[in-house]
Order: sequence, then structure tokens, then C-alpha cells
Amino acid sequence: MTPRLLISAAHKSSGKTTVTIGLCAALSARGLKVQPFKKGPDYIDPMWLGAASGRACRNLDFYLMDRDEIVTAFAREAAGADISLIEGNKGLYDGLDLDGSNSNAALASLLHAPVVLVINARGMTRGIAPLILGYQAFDPDIRIAGVILNNMGGARHESKLRAVIEHYTDVPVIGAVHHDPRLEITERHLGLMPSNESEAATTRVREIGELVGAQVDLDRLLAIAATAPALPTVAPAPTTVNAVQSTVRIGWAKDKAFGFYYADDLAALRAAGAELVPLDTLHDLRLPEVDGLFIGGGFPELFMSELEANATLREDIRNAIENGMPAYAECGGLMYLARSLSWHGQTKRMAGIIPCDVLMHEKPVGRGYIRLRETGESLWPRQANAPAELEVRGHEFHYSSLENLDASGLKFAYEVKRGHGIDGRHDGIVYKNLLASYAHLRSLDAYNWAERFVAFVRDKAHKSSDQRAA
Repeated sequence: MTPRLLISAAHKSSGKTTVTIGLCAALSARGLKVQPFKKGPDYIDPMWLGAASGRACRNLDFYLMDRDEIVTAFAREAAGADISLIEGNKGLYDGLDLDGSNSNAALASLLHAPVVLVINARGMTRGIAPLILGYQAFDPDIRIAGVILNNMGGARHESKLRAVIEHYTDVPVIGAVHHDPRLEITERHLGLMPSNESEAATTRVREIGELVGAQVDLDRLLAIAATAPALPTVAPAPTTVNAVQSTVRIGWAKDKAFGFYYADDLAALRAAGAELVPLDTLHDLRLPEVDGLFIGGGFPELFMSELEANATLREDIRNAIENGMPAYAECGGLMYLARSLSWHGQTKRMAGIIPCDVLMHEKPVGRGYIRLRETGESLWPRQANAPAELEVRGHEFHYSSLENLDASGLKFAYEVKRGHGIDGRHDGIVYKNLLASYAHLRSLDAYNWAERFVAFVRDKAHKSSDQRAA
């Protein structure tokens, strides 16, 4: 058995993420192994869900994964858990396609997962009944197995809503979470504040778990999850590199400025033979002995003074890349490798590798799913049996643009077919052995970038070793 639930909502900003964080923490506090999942592209919610459960959250994405891959990935990660909680994105029936084929409801159907609907009931009374009935009627194949009322105005409000729902519907109310400032998590332009920034994140998660756990019938929640049918048995994911391949050390920027990494990407890097060496760009004064460098996304603009102040590390990174060290940077990492970063009237020096200046804007420059075509300028070796014109899918969400870009000595790895990238036409700056882009990629069946990057790092490390020996 693989007990599971999909936690969804009637619409965005219903509080489902906070409720799901609370459920993960409350169930984990009982000693249960809770495996969290998040639908769609997201870095920040999974950080909180991972902190609450003590297990890395995995993302399930119809745009980037085919349906068999989603089922396999889910079954593989859920196999060792007592319960799996899947947090949806936006509303239950929201999605890109008119037919709802990539909606939260479609994911629940694919995984045969009962749905628990989180409803922001602030200001609602009798009107909550037609809302629930409409969601049931819209797709009778979706099993809405319970409702958690959120943002309750008080005991009287809760009592009225419970009576209305019991009278007009057959959906049980398994919890009612009252409005409480302690349940609020600071929001920012990419969503919730990343848990890796908050020193008090552990305390916040525990407190949210206690508050939500006290107001939700956890035993009933577990009973609903246990009604999910069995999923197919799948083989465990590879965990070690082939014995004939050597391990390479890759510096991995992991700190308050850079924390946007997918768990399956990190697993894919390790499976391909990478030893990930954590690097704190704010405090580490020197680049450790590594064969390559990976700088993911994050919020470098919030820490640009500290990044500028750490001049010795910036110089080490600049020299390493100028001397041919393989490096990969996504979004925030791209910003860090530029000449300067400007935000709110302040400008700070960055690593100075990419000949451009980064300017932050008030509104998103690039947002949503992207589709790229490789130009042939990519540094990394091609995947076996890859088509001649490889399409790369990913996502972007950046408020910055590259200004004063001197492209005379640069190449671009991608042509943008959907999205914005660097300038609406190109993405993936190639400079020496660096690839830096606004695109966020995931190592999946269609495009295993981690395997390609590690192979590239290994090849360069071997050549460097041979040169030293000579």
C-alpha cells in the first residue's frame, strides 16, 4: 500500500501550502515517515515541505515529465513512506490546457489519490455548499474525500460552516484552521520566503505543525489516505556511478543567496558520479579544490552587499572559470557571474565573468514554462540517441534583465521557442567552459542535463590531469 492524498484548493492563496506544511510537521511529530510532493515548477514550497517532513520534497510536472515518468517517480519516492502528501498548485481544476489534462485533478486521477480540499472560508457561510457541490459535479471521477476549512473567524463561524456542509453535501470536514498570525509566512516576489533564509525556520515549522495538527483530525486524514489503491512496484533509482567512471568534485553554491535546487537534480548529479561540495558564497573566503562549479537560482539581490564583500571568493571563481573550469549557472547564478547587480538604486560588484550588468525590475521579465532548441553551441556531450534538433523544456521566473551585454565573445546554447530567456530570442550564455542561463532545467528522462554536465566536467578533469602529468 502507498497511502496518499492530494492537498488542493478552490483557488490560489487559499492557504494550502501552510496547511500542508502543518500536516507534514504534525504527522512527522507522530513518528510517521511523510513523503512530500509538489505539483509543478517550484523551489520554495518544497523547501518548507522538506523541512517539515525531514524528507526531500519531489516535484511532479506534466510539462516536463510524461505520465509514466510521473507515476514511476511518485511510486519510487513514496515506497518508503507511511504517507505521501502531494501539494497542488493553484486550484484543483486550474491548468494550462482547456481540457484540464495538466491540472491538479488530472494528477489526482493519474495517481489515484483522494483529494482533500483546503477552502479559505473567510467571509463565507451558506455559499460554501454550492462551491463544494460544484467541485464534485465538475468531474465526478475525482474523489473529494474531505475538506479542511481555513482562515476561520471563530468558533461560531466554524459551527455554521460545519452545519451547512453536513446538511447539503456528503463531504466530511476533517479540520477547521482558525485565523492566526502565527500561521503566516512572509511572502516575496517568488512566493513564500525560502526556509533556507530563516534561522527560525525549524521553530516556525514546529509551531505551524502544532497549530494545524490540533485543528485537523489526523486520524481521519490517515484513514482517507489509506483508501488509495496500490501503485505499481518500481525499481529503485540508481544511487552510484558506474564503477568504470571516476568521481568528480563539483562545488555547489548552497547558502541563503542560492538555494533553488531540485532534489532529483542533485540525485542525478550524484548518480552520474559527482561529489557535491557545499559552497557558501557569503562566508567561504576561498573556492575549495573542485573540478567544476554549479550555482543555482535564489535571491542574490537580497544579499548583494555580502556577495560583493566576499571579494576573495569572487576572485577565485572568476579566475577558475577564466582558466577553464567547467561551470553551470541558473538564473541567480547567472546574475552572480555578471559584472554588477543593481536593485532599489544600489549597485554592487559581482564576479565579473559575464560582460553585462544585471538590473532588477518591479515586475517579472520572464515567467512560466519555456521551450528551447539547442543551437549546437552547447559545451556538454550529447545524450545517446538524442535527436539532431534537441528540444529542451524548463521554466523561468526572473525579475532581472541583462543590460550592456557585450555578446562579441559569447555564444548561446539555446534558441528560445517559448518564453523570454535572456532577450526573447536566446538563452544559455557560453563562455569558455561556462554555461549560464535564465532557464531552470530538471534532469529527467527527456533531458538528463546532470549526466551531461558531469560527463563534461569529468572529461575536462581528465585532460587537465593528463596535461599536468606530461
